[in-house]
Amino acid sequence: MSKVLIIGAARSGLAIARLMRKQGFEVILTDLKPLDSVVKKSLTDKGIEVNDGGHPEYLLDMDYELVIKNPGISHKSPFIRKLSEKHFIYNEIEIALRYAPHYQIGAITGTNGKTTVTTLLGEILAKGDRVSFTGGNIGLPISEIVEKNGDCDALVACEIAAFQLIGTEKFKPKCSVIMNLSPDHLDVFADLEEYYQAKTLIFKNMDVEDVFLLNMDDPEIVSRTTGLKCKVLTFSVDQPCDCYVKDGIVQLYGDPLFHLEDLQILGRHNVINAMVAGAMAFVLGIDRNTIRQVIREFKGVEHRIEFVKEVNGVKYYNDSKGTNTDATIIALKSFSEPVILLAGGYDKHTGFEDLRPYLSNVAKMIVYGTTKFQLKELYPAAFVVETLGEALRLASQLSQPGDTVLFSPACASYDQFDNYEQRGKIFKDLVNNLE
Repeated sequence: MSKVLIIGAARSGLAIARLMRKQGFEVILTDLKPLDSVVKKSLTDKGIEVNDGGHPEYLLDMDYELVIKNPGISHKSPFIRKLSEKHFIYNEIEIALRYAPHYQIGAITGTNGKTTVTTLLGEILAKGDRVSFTGGNIGLPISEIVEKNGDCDALVACEIAAFQLIGTEKFKPKCSVIMNLSPDHLDVFADLEEYYQAKTLIFKNMDVEDVFLLNMDDPEIVSRTTGLKCKVLTFSVDQPCDCYVKDGIVQLYGDPLFHLEDLQILGRHNVINAMVAGAMAFVLGIDRNTIRQVIREFKGVEHRIEFVKEVNGVKYYNDSKGTNTDATIIALKSFSEPVILLAGGYDKHTGFEDLRPYLSNVAKMIVYGTTKFQLKELYPAAFVVETLGEALRLASQLSQPGDTVLFSPACASYDQFDNYEQRGKIFKDLVNNLE
């Protein structure tokens, strides 16, 4: 029986372990953290070998048919580096899709915007007449979708991150997009070039049967997409192309796709997000009327410039998904009046200088976490605290009726939280408990 080693017992690791066991492989799962006893028993009952609380050294000396890594584990970690000397390290999306060859994938990557596009695309596909799923780097892991549903004639909205793309080999979406490229994840990637190159793997295997959506407003992407083997659908807010804005209407191949007034989510970035989701849905066979209907109803995604509550005349917004400067700049540009900005968190070594020109839209700034002093250098009048809870309490004391408090960290969450979702939920709980 062929062996499969799976590193990481997060949700995708557990799902791919179950799927591979179902496919008849001898499965070994390892994680640095101890597993919940109930979860561990459910795996061992299926015949899966579980090594939790550390990676045993003997695992490095064994031969495997496949080695599959959770995307949350750095490809530069010592254990992964040693394994990669003998094995290609796969991502679970790559392997899961081998057991679902009839899935047609709409794949979304990029530094920012991919979650909104994936979510909106998924909602549009769900209104069509074919089976559809949404997952990948958000929601359900692709391996869990395949494990539960098997192969079928399905459309899939799939968010895929750079960490996942470097673990793909034959991944071939029906349509794909790189939303944008800006500095991020330099705590893991050697440099910007390595990060950008990882993103371009999304179209590596696409051919004349497939469609890549090319953002003509991003010179970095345009420069990296010459000589594509697949069809190209160009999009832009600023210039005429296959999909663009004309007289308040998004046109696709010369016919209306939706009106800008249909959008409930504000900001130029959300015009682009809706354009891309609508165009991808059209490529995947969804009619324009269905696309327009869903766009009219779409209210955005959790943790992305999300209105939480008005307390004592002050409006609070949760942008916990703003994990880099580019995302926070987008959030700041979404408000016409200066805001009270809460920022800080884990240092991804990308720097914050890009924020400087946009801090004129900040009335007061409160910084916390590992990066608090770096941010204060940009905005010397910033108030420095240790935690998000302290930052919010201070914001509520400093604010006046009519003010807006924007939590947009410009940083990852890992110094004080497990992920941006947990951070955002805690922020919303804190807001909801304000007197």
